[in-house]
Amino acid sequence: MLSRAARPALKAGAAVTARAAAPSASFATLREIEGRLKSIKNIEKITNTMKIVASTKLNRAQRAMTDSRAYGKTSNQVYESAETKPLEGEGKKKLLVVCSSDKGLCGGIHSGLSRYIRARSLENNNFDLVILGEKCKSQLQRTHAKSIVLNFAGVGKDLPTFAEAQAIAEQIIRLPGDYSDIEIVYNKFINATSYEPATIPAFSQEAFVNSPNFAAFEVDEEVLGNLREFALANSLYWALAEGHACEISARRNAMDNASKNAGEMIQKYQILFNRTRQAVITNELVEIITGATASKEM
Repeated sequence: MLSRAARPALKAGAAVTARAAAPSASFATLREIEGRLKSIKNIEKITNTMKIVASTKLNRAQRAMTDSRAYGKTSNQVYESAETKPLEGEGKKKLLVVCSSDKGLCGGIHSGLSRYIRARSLENNNFDLVILGEKCKSQLQRTHAKSIVLNFAGVGKDLPTFAEAQAIAEQIIRLPGDYSDIEIVYNKFINATSYEPATIPAFSQEAFVNSPNFAAFEVDEEVLGNLREFALANSLYWALAEGHACEISARRNAMDNASKNAGEMIQKYQILFNRTRQAVITNELVEIITGATASKEM
């Protein structure tokens, strides 16, 4: 049996012991919140930096896109004047060249091209794929692995050049398949905030020879192969440059949205951190007052 004099001290000691567990948990929570707050602030710095870098690259990418359009549209005027159409025949496939890149953190710009290819396959899946960039390759390999006949990595590291487009066109022309025509699938730049999948036609040499108005050009047969390769390189350069501008614009918008979301999370965690710290301070004051009161009673 405890004496009446010992009971108040025992109750005070039990109260202090029970409340001592709460501050330790609060301290752990406070440190956890502080760590998360620092992590989000670091992420905000990274996204802000990437947004600034993308903004500086966008003007140069748009200038390159404008210049490439002049090459591509002028080259396609030859096919339009000749009224060139795809060849029709049994067993002839269409070749789709998908222009993506190896880089991410730019929203759904690559998945939009993949969705376009999947939608085309529902209508007619008699085509082969040439994929520029690893992003669309990894997405389409799950559903169209058998259709991929050629792919290129290392695309989209910097501004596209005509030399790169010419090297890609040379490899495409060497493909053994007998294709009715070639379509280049790329992201068409509408404005700084929107884009959409589009196609650029690039016909085979046989389709160009069988054009209704082919005789008006008086082209030698020896030049036809070079003309086709040059036209394909021009169209690829146009598609790559315009897709690059869309990618830079989409990355800037994505990093802007990420920075805004990080700022909102920082505000929420800062409020939570302040409230938790105030709760810890309050608990410590309660413990001091309780201990002082208990010592007076003893």
